[in-house]
Amino acid sequence: MSTYKELLQQQEALALRIEEARKTEISDAVQRVRALVSEYGLSADDVFSSGRRTNKPRTTGKVAPKYRDSATGQTWTGRGKAPKWIEGQDRAKFLIA
Repeated sequence: MSTYKELLQQQEALALRIEEARKTEISDAVQRVRALVSEYGLSADDVFSSGRRTNKPRTTGKVAPKYRDSATGQTWTGRGKAPKWIEGQDRAKFLIA
C-alpha cells in the first residue's frame, strides 16, 4: 500500500502530465482552427458572432391595456407590478372587454 507522501508525489506528477497534455491538445486545436479559417476565408466576426444582428436596434411595441379602474379610468397592461387599485382584488371585474 502506498504512503501519503508517495501518493502526493504521484498526484504532482499526474498534474504535470495533465497540464502537458492540455497544452498539446490546445495547440493542435488552434492549428486545426487556423487551417479551417484559412481554407474558408473566415473572419473573426464569422467565427465569433453572437448570432444577433447589431445593425438593427431591437424595438418593443406598446402593449394595449388589459385592465381598467372604472372609478378613476386608470389602466394597466397586466405586466409588471400591479397598481394599488387592483392589488388583492379579483382582476376579472377590471378586464377591458
